Amino acid sequence: MSALKHLYPSIEPFDSFELDVGDGHVLYVEQCGSKTGIPVVVLHGGPGGGCSPFMRRFFNPEIYRIILFDQRGCGRSTPHSSVENNTTWHLISDIELIRFRLKINRWIVFGGSWGSTLGLLYSQAHPDRIACLVLRGIFLHSKEELNWFYGGGAGRFWPKEWNDFIKEIPLVERGDLILAYNKRLFSGDINNQTHFAQLWAAWENRMAAMAGDRTNTLPPGRYSLAFSRIENHYFINNGFLDIDNQILRDMDNISHIKGYVVHGRYDMICPPIAAHNLVEKWANCELNILPNAGHALSEEPIAYQLVKIMNELVLKKEDLYL
Repeated sequence: MSALKHLYPSIEPFDSFELDVGDGHVLYVEQCGSKTGIPVVVLHGGPGGGCSPFMRRFFNPEIYRIILFDQRGCGRSTPHSSVENNTTWHLISDIELIRFRLKINRWIVFGGSWGSTLGLLYSQAHPDRIACLVLRGIFLHSKEELNWFYGGGAGRFWPKEWNDFIKEIPLVERGDLILAYNKRLFSGDINNQTHFAQLWAAWENRMAAMAGDRTNTLPPGRYSLAFSRIENHYFINNGFLDIDNQILRDMDNISHIKGYVVHGRYDMICPPIAAHNLVEKWANCELNILPNAGHALSEEPIAYQLVKIMNELVLKKEDLYL
């Protein structure tokens, strides 16, 4: 069944602009919905995934002021696929710059996968700017999670797809696939970089939905370059975090803020244990584990639950620190 039936109709931005955030980076930013509505900032995944028009449709456009932007180096932001001056802390600074530019006091943070990581870290750094958090497919950027996905855990469930991911890497390098791919994604040979970028992106894409991607097609080269280079850059640098499980360590910073978490029971990319561990540290959070879903935002149970939460928030003004 299609997720589209649960979403609001397609809309176009009422405003879009390029924002020079310094360090040679210019971000694409857009606003949709109501100019005077409840502000919500949408944080896309990856890192390096970019936003899409699909992401505008989880919110009632008559009620919400929907802000989307492409993070450094991806989507319509420039320079494309650049990892220079591109760290978690640069992105957190960029979010604050966007909020200041749009003259927003507090906003709802809505993000999934890497977007949940960034949303949590941003909120922990600026808790006074958060109305509430709505998160999907929790990723805490821990070594355990990366070892699961790039160390063969998910591959035990999808052996053919795993073999497609590792077969062009020599056996001697397979003990650290993030490093092995890093060498190839930053080799300086654009054709070689693009090829391995497509293999990296295809592995994740094929794991996103519970049913998997049966097409075995490679994603577009330009998209793959940004997605794979930036994602790998963050992963090999441990997300630029001080310690492993830093997000869990700092949950006291946002314990007073209301949270909603949606997570698929059969999420192969970000197993539900991360959502469980997060909520154990966050008493003011509602956890929704969906029995017939994986990781993808486009899966029907996930789309339905997220739209439901956003609709109900309008009636729960006490949950919003606006």
